[in-house]
Amino acid sequence: MDYAELLTNPGEAGIFLSPPEAEALDAAADRAGLERWRVDLGAARNKADIMSAFQHALGLADGFGANWDALYDVLADRALETPAGVALTLGGCGALAREDGDDFEQLLEVLDSVAESSYDEDIPFWVFIEGVDADEFDLPVLGEE
Repeated sequence: MDYAELLTNPGEAGIFLSPPEAEALDAAADRAGLERWRVDLGAARNKADIMSAFQHALGLADGFGANWDALYDVLADRALETPAGVALTLGGCGALAREDGDDFEQLLEVLDSVAESSYDEDIPFWVFIEGVDADEFDLPVLGEE
């Protein structure tokens, strides 16, 4: 599947399980001009670890509030600075989802809110989740109905 055209559509963006052909997705994101962010949550086990992973991966300032509202604010602001769109990949989510499902669910809610606010600005904001079962968190797989 060629994802390049799909990835430019803010109305289709949101949170998805990363598809099996992740390399094709990465190449399509490049062709579509999306800014690509990757946050490795493999060592994350709780909210503090999530915030630390985002701070490290995205180079957030030391003054970053490290709470859900601050995370939303920084991601929404950065999305506004990338009018072509964003493709955020969250790697290694399995252990976090198993050990602290509540914080993982809260993270998904924050990311969904960022995707909605980006849609309002006509900016595609994509999130691709790696390492979890799609059914457990009701995550669609990109390209599957």
